[in-house]
Amino acid sequence: MHYNPKGGVTMKKLMMLLLIVLMALSAYPALAESAKEEGKVAFYANITAIQPIMQEFTKVKGVKGEYTRISTSKFLATVLTEHQAGKLMADVLQAPLPIMELLKEKGVLAAYQSPAAASYPAWTRKDDKIQIFGIEYVALIYNKELVKPEDAPKRYEDLTDPKWREKIVMANPAAHATTISWLIGLKENVFPSEAAWMKFVKGLAANKPMFVRSFGPTPAPVESGEKLIGISMPKYIITKAPAPLDWARVEQPLLGTPRGISVTATARHPNAAKLFVDYWLSRDAMKMLADKVGEYVLHPGVYPPIDGIDQAKVLPIRVLSDDEIRYWGGEFKKIF
Repeated sequence: MHYNPKGGVTMKKLMMLLLIVLMALSAYPALAESAKEEGKVAFYANITAIQPIMQEFTKVKGVKGEYTRISTSKFLATVLTEHQAGKLMADVLQAPLPIMELLKEKGVLAAYQSPAAASYPAWTRKDDKIQIFGIEYVALIYNKELVKPEDAPKRYEDLTDPKWREKIVMANPAAHATTISWLIGLKENVFPSEAAWMKFVKGLAANKPMFVRSFGPTPAPVESGEKLIGISMPKYIITKAPAPLDWARVEQPLLGTPRGISVTATARHPNAAKLFVDYWLSRDAMKMLADKVGEYVLHPGVYPPIDGIDQAKVLPIRVLSDDEIRYWGGEFKKIF
């Protein structure tokens, strides 16, 4: 039995969701027509390689989807600057949950409960403004031409084995917020005590991993054989194919940051925005996101085509405050 973050809902909540769906379906023709009249939808996202979804949305719905990719590190500043200047062009936003929460606090997000979210786990509906659709999951990827499956780590503690000294690549734990959150997630969800966790952290540091700016550059040194293991994301097994990458089937849970999507409060194409969110949350779109990008999505029954991932225990980690990120970044800088 493995943990399934795509679990069901109570009967009472199910009935409420069905009512929402029925009401939305009755209004859907009018929404679709209004969206076509608006002509397009502008989408800001930190997620990569989603052009197939944008193209299919345009083809199926008859509304042009315009996608602007903004890196996680620049996302908050870019959106807030445009919003405060009254020039936010985005109708829909997608980003890691911590960023979406901050944008909600600043009044950037509008209320919209998509009928397409009815089949998602209850915990993914944060409120009437943010819908969680996936988890930015982290795993240990390795070069399968240089590391045999039986020699790959079986537990996170295995990363402290001296045989991996100077053979690991990871995003800088002193500066990369997601890596900081992942390490704290291990403390809170995996290790039996803070002492055991700290022993792991110091042991990992002792192996002198190579630091890069974010997850994006982590696969390259593993592909080339410069490093053997990356603290990275399994999706690169798909997006970097046919690179010789595989993931370590650790006995412990995989952890990751929830991903959210929302309509903006100042959407210039509000109906097209709602139509796009509905489509984004659909099984068809989530299957494309899983199949082509390797993302771990929360639509029931949809998994990326990565061997064994459907049996993985994947847990969402909590949102750390800015103060926590700064504090632990400082602590990890001392350790690493």
